[in-house]
Amino acid sequence: MNLILGILLIVIVIAVIIFLLVMLSGKGKDGRKKMKGRDALLRDANKRLSQNPRDPDALQTVADVYFQEQSWDKAYKAYEMLAGMAGGNSGIREFEANLRYAISALRLGLNDEAYKGFTVARSLKTDDFEVNYNLGYMEYSRKNYERAIQLLSAARGKDPEHAPTLRYFGLSCFKLKKYKEAIAFIRKAIELAPDDKESFYAMAECYYELNQTEQALRIFGHLRPDPVYGPNACLFAGTINAKHNQNEKAIENFEIGLKHQNIKPEVEIELKYRLAAVYLKQQEVGPAIQYLREIIAINPAYKDAAPLLSRYQELNANRNMQIYLMAPSADFVALCRKIVMSYIPNAKVKITNITVNKNDWVDLLSEIDTPKWSDLVMFRFIRTQGSVGELVVRDFHSHLKEVKAGKGYCMAVGTFTEEAKRYTEARLIDLIERDKLTAILNTVDAKAARMANPDQKRK
Repeated sequence: MNLILGILLIVIVIAVIIFLLVMLSGKGKDGRKKMKGRDALLRDANKRLSQNPRDPDALQTVADVYFQEQSWDKAYKAYEMLAGMAGGNSGIREFEANLRYAISALRLGLNDEAYKGFTVARSLKTDDFEVNYNLGYMEYSRKNYERAIQLLSAARGKDPEHAPTLRYFGLSCFKLKKYKEAIAFIRKAIELAPDDKESFYAMAECYYELNQTEQALRIFGHLRPDPVYGPNACLFAGTINAKHNQNEKAIENFEIGLKHQNIKPEVEIELKYRLAAVYLKQQEVGPAIQYLREIIAINPAYKDAAPLLSRYQELNANRNMQIYLMAPSADFVALCRKIVMSYIPNAKVKITNITVNKNDWVDLLSEIDTPKWSDLVMFRFIRTQGSVGELVVRDFHSHLKEVKAGKGYCMAVGTFTEEAKRYTEARLIDLIERDKLTAILNTVDAKAARMANPDQKRK
């Protein structure tokens, strides 16, 4: 019994092998027949073209064969002749000739010729999907976004699920800053083509522009490693972090962006500029100065990098100036207390009141007792680096009168306007500008140390 089953199995296997060989042989014959048919068609057509290079039927045969084989250069030449002859020959399929001429040109990178062919084809048939899509794509490439939307809308009417049509329709809306419309179409295009990084990036920018920063940040974070869109994604992600005072995350994003290879110069310089700005917010002046120097080496006139570098190089050498300008209010007030306590030599000083006006200035009222005189004295420390005008000085004078102080000192990192100086001429207010304040800041620690250890001076 087992012997019979074994023989049957062998017979079945042999039969299957024979069947497959016959099928393959038949297919091979069909292929050879087709090849022979193709060769015969071309041979006949080329023979006729040698006798008449403008034979429309022969040209049509050659063009169709090469188009189907995607031999774009040969198809392009044949359809170019057919399209040129179509106006005077009713036997030529004019629409098809122009359409295929345009497609062949597009595949060869001959964009101007492709645009011409698609335009002619559309004049013959306005509702053809392939014409409207390709022409819409080309208008997008030419930055004619309004026209692209019109053409792609017509293509979408024929095929609502065509991912590239949705993609360029959405991207055209994005370029025109129609962010809400863009998101809907770009999202649908991504559903159909999930690997479309450009659409992902555009959608993230749309979310950013619509202040939907969580969604934007999620996509930008996903795109950070991408070699093409990564640097821009890092720039946007870091900018969002910086706006929300997430400075460490902002620094991380900007630094990841700068690690990319082949980064665009305009993106690189902006990443460095924003990274420097975040370091300054963190009061890390050293790294900020380094990036500002790199920016100026690339473009000396970039934004306010040069004045920032000049200002913060000085700050980097003067810790107290850093505190005065950049530190939190508590540290700033502590520094101002040290100045008040040591400002008038050989005086006993008691600070009786401190008034902080946001982050603009602080007023310190003090009782000063010297061997020659005693009085209430008020100090105002202004953090603004620009010009201080008369209104601020008037306000200070009003505060002096309220607390019945006999003398006032108004100190600023910047300068006082001529109007402010004239206002104080007949009043007991001294204006201390940048140079003198810098000298005070340079010596205040030494004075405070001597006050804390009176024996040091005698030694």
